[in-house]
Amino acid sequence: MTRIGMIVPPAAGHVPPEPPELYPDLDFIAEGMALPRLTPEGYDSVIDRAAELAARLKERGAEAVSMMGTSLSFYRGPEGNAEVLEAMGAATGLPVTTMTDSVLEALAAFGARTVAVATAYTDAVNQPLKDYLAASDFQVAGLEALHLTGVAEIQATTEEQLLDLGARAIAAAPGAEALLISCGGLKTINVCPALEDRFGLPVISSATAGAWGAVRLTGHTGKSAGHGRLFELG
Repeated sequence: MTRIGMIVPPAAGHVPPEPPELYPDLDFIAEGMALPRLTPEGYDSVIDRAAELAARLKERGAEAVSMMGTSLSFYRGPEGNAEVLEAMGAATGLPVTTMTDSVLEALAAFGARTVAVATAYTDAVNQPLKDYLAASDFQVAGLEALHLTGVAEIQATTEEQLLDLGARAIAAAPGAEALLISCGGLKTINVCPALEDRFGLPVISSATAGAWGAVRLTGHTGKSAGHGRLFELG
C-alpha cells in the first residue's frame, strides 16, 4: 500500500482525520512539529525541523511527504515556502509539497483568482496569507477570521461555527469565484460540501485540499466520491 508522510503541527504527531477518510486505500504516517501557537514566533520556533521530520518519515517508509500546516508554509512568503520545500527534498530525495502549495493548486484547478477567505488566524497571520495570495496572483475579495492562536482551540471549532464563518466570508466578498478556508486544524470535511451546495461556489479548505495535494504526489488522481467539487476532478 502506498505510504504518504505528513509533517503536522501538533506535538503528538497523529495523522489528521481527513486523509484516511478521503483515501482509505492509502497509508498515512505523521511526525509532529510541536508548534506552540499559531503566531510568527511560534512558527519560527519549529520551522527548521521540517527537513529532519521529512527524513524521519522517509525512514518509516514514506514515498512522498507533505508539510501539513498552511500558515507554517505561507508565513514567510513564497521564498520561505520554497526554502522549506528545498530542504525537505534534499533531506529525502522524495516528492514533497506543502499545504499552501496544495490549496493554491486546488484554487487554480477551478480557475479561481478572486477568492473569499475564511481563517482561524489573528491579524498577524492573516496579513502574510493575503500577501502570499497576492504574490501568487490571487485577489482576496473579503476575509473573515476566528482570531485563534491555540492548536487545541482551533481543533475544537465546531462545524456550525465554520458554516457561519464561511457564510460571512462569502457575504464579505462579492464577486468571489471560490471560498478558501485556511488552517489545517479546522475540521471541514463536511463543511465544504455543505457550503458548496448553499452558495454554488467551489470551497477549498486546508484540511482536505492538503490531503488531495499530498496523494497526488504519488500519481493518485485525488478523486474521492461525496466530498465536494475538488474531489470530483480528474
